[in-house]
Amino acid sequence: MPNKLELTWVGKEKELKVEPRILIENPDLSNTAQDKNTENIIIHGDNLLALKALESKYAGQVKCIYIDPP
Repeated sequence: MPNKLELTWVGKEKELKVEPRILIENPDLSNTAQDKNTENIIIHGDNLLALKALESKYAGQVKCIYIDPP
């Protein structure tokens, strides 16, 4: 496709090494008590670290991710 648009930036080719993180639920902020069968998750934090934490468990299963930039 010759007229393909692409985002480019300096260093884009360099692969970013990020360690996977563990997500810990905060019961004070959680609403899972209202619906034990919910599949929804809201994560407050750095988007790259959050995505890396989700990758091992949810790869290929996620329908939608909404990232609200700062």
